[in-house]
Amino acid sequence: MKKIINDPSTVVAEALRGMAAAHPDLLRVHTDPAFIVRADGPVAGKVAVVSGGGSGHEPLHGGFVGMGMLDAACPGAVFTSPTPDQVQAAIAAADGGAGALLLVKNYTGDVLNFETAAELAVIDGTEVRTVLIDDDVAVQDSLYTAGRRGVGGTVLVEKIVGAAAERGDDLAGCEALARRVVGQVRSMGLALTAGTVPHVGEPSFTLGADEMEIGIGIHGEPGRARVSVEPADVMVRRLLDPILADLPFGKGDRVLLFTNSMGGTPLIELYLAHGIAERLLAERGIVVERRLVGPYTTSLEMQGMSLTLLRLDDELIELWDAPVRTPALRWGA
Repeated sequence: MKKIINDPSTVVAEALRGMAAAHPDLLRVHTDPAFIVRADGPVAGKVAVVSGGGSGHEPLHGGFVGMGMLDAACPGAVFTSPTPDQVQAAIAAADGGAGALLLVKNYTGDVLNFETAAELAVIDGTEVRTVLIDDDVAVQDSLYTAGRRGVGGTVLVEKIVGAAAERGDDLAGCEALARRVVGQVRSMGLALTAGTVPHVGEPSFTLGADEMEIGIGIHGEPGRARVSVEPADVMVRRLLDPILADLPFGKGDRVLLFTNSMGGTPLIELYLAHGIAERLLAERGIVVERRLVGPYTTSLEMQGMSLTLLRLDDELIELWDAPVRTPALRWGA
C-alpha cells in the first residue's frame, strides 16, 4: 500500500485538520464529535441542510459545506457511517431555527444512524425531516442497502436543495423538492481498479488485468457484471442505456449530465467519456442543458467513472444555477 498518510487510524482526523486550514473562510471543523459546519452558521431563519457519510468519497460531503449548499456534514471513518452523536451535534450546530433537512444516502448504517440522530434532535426541540437518496440503477439490493444505493445523484440533490434553503424555502418545501429531485435522477458506475481502505491495506476487491466491473458501488460493492475491458464507446453505452431505460428518459427531455471520476480517472479520460455521452444523448433527442464533470463522488483511488442524469425543468435549472460557494463547487458568488 502506497499512500500519503502517517497512521491509518488517524487519516480522517488529519484530513479534517487540513481541510479546516485550507478553507477557514468557508467552514469550521469540530473534532469531538467530528462534523463540518459552514463558517457563517447557523444562519438565522434558514432551513439547515445536513448530510454526511463515510469518508473516502471526497469531496462528498464536507467539500459541499458552504453558502448555497450544505450547512453541515458528518464524516464517518473511511467507508463507515457517521455515528448518531456526530449527526446530532451537526444538526445542533447548523440549526437556525427553521428546522433541519437530512439528506441521507441509502445505506443501512447511514439510514439507522441518521434516524437515531433525528429522533434525538427532535427531543432537543428541532423539527427534522429526512429524505433518502437512492439513484443507483445498477442494483435493487446489496449487502449495504435495503433498496438502491445513493451515489452521484447525491451531489445534485445537495446543490439544488441547498439553493432552495438559501433563498428561504421552508422545511416542508425543501423536503418536497428533495423528494422531487430524487425521483428524477439516476446513476450508474463502473470500475477498472479497486480503492484501498487505509486501515485494511489492500484493495477492496480484485479485478484481472483485462477486467472491469459494471455497476460497481462506491464502496466496492459488486455490480451487474464483470466483463473484459472495452473501448470507451462501449463503456459509456453500458452505463447510459440502463439509466435511460429506468426512469425512463425520452426524446425532448432536458437533462443535467454529470460525468464523475471515481477518484483515479484522469480528466483526459473523463472528458472523452463525457463527449461520448453527450453524443449518444443527442442521438436520442435528449437535450443536455447543464453539465458537471470531475471527481465529486469518489471511492478513494478507484479508477472508474459514473454517469448521472437528472431530468430538468425551469425551476431546477434556476436552483442549479444559483450562487454556491463551497470548497468543491463555486459559481456566481
